[in-house]
Amino acid sequence: MKLISIVTPCYNEEGNVEELHAQVKAILEQYPNYRYEHIFIYNASKDKTVEILKKIAEKDSNVKIIVNSRNFGHIRSPYYGLLQAKGDAVISIVSDLQDPPEMIKEFIHQWEQGYKIVIGVKPESEESWLMFTIRRLGYYWIGRIADVQLIKNFTGFGLYDKEVINVLRSYDDPYPYFRGMIADIGFDIARIPYNQPKRKHGITKNNFYTLYDIGMLGITSYPKIPLRLATMAGFFLATLSLIFSVFFLIYKIIYWNRFDTGMAPILIGFFFFSSVQLFFIGLLGEYIASINTRVMKRPLVVEKERVNFENNKKNPVLVNEQCTTI
Repeated sequence: MKLISIVTPCYNEEGNVEELHAQVKAILEQYPNYRYEHIFIYNASKDKTVEILKKIAEKDSNVKIIVNSRNFGHIRSPYYGLLQAKGDAVISIVSDLQDPPEMIKEFIHQWEQGYKIVIGVKPESEESWLMFTIRRLGYYWIGRIADVQLIKNFTGFGLYDKEVINVLRSYDDPYPYFRGMIADIGFDIARIPYNQPKRKHGITKNNFYTLYDIGMLGITSYPKIPLRLATMAGFFLATLSLIFSVFFLIYKIIYWNRFDTGMAPILIGFFFFSSVQLFFIGLLGEYIASINTRVMKRPLVVEKERVNFENNKKNPVLVNEQCTTI
């Protein structure tokens, strides 16, 4: 029997994990021809999420728990959880119930039809209008400048064949841009639209910093346009400055006694060029920080504990055909 892995990252979700587990279990029990495991990767919450999960795991051997030693963030921890799954198909679904569990049925159906990647895309959402608008703008602009065709309104919710997971293991990226990876792999993708519901319990963990982090990760991971834009802008502004300098020089020579520019043009030019320089220096800083993160080769997460895994031992992660125990 084939194995389906459900991977759920969770952080401060004590109000949602029980209901999510119940819904996922009810759906997977409708597929007696498949085995399943539900892996919760717990990112060092400050509430009782892990206590609730352990009580669930005592009653349901299909539930497995990875407890991180600390909060490793919203990018590294979910990705690490995917790499730990052993299923023939791996489904990523968040713990706040804003990824509708009932879509698992359609994911499995499309997978059985031959798709190796089946994803949910959310053209509409019942979340905050401002947050949804910011997300859509971010998807749009990153997609416009990316070297690969990124998927709009895609957050990671979807099903991935084990072949896709094995490709992801080969990337060896300590700070992965998952959305870009899925687009970069190149397999045919089945896209299923859905309307994202409101959160039932708790508050969202997304804020301006997390959105900025994802946005800059997308910009520095795939597009080369920002760096080339900086170069082109440098040439253009340098040429423009030279033209203005020659113009003012000639005008001053011709009208030596009458031409007085004053301080205004000087101050305007100074602040304009300073702001342009600071913007592109900041952009270069983001690229350097991204390079630095990848060069250090830190592990995605450090585990503290495993529950309901075989012998509860930490699994090795296969990275570029080398076995590295995390």
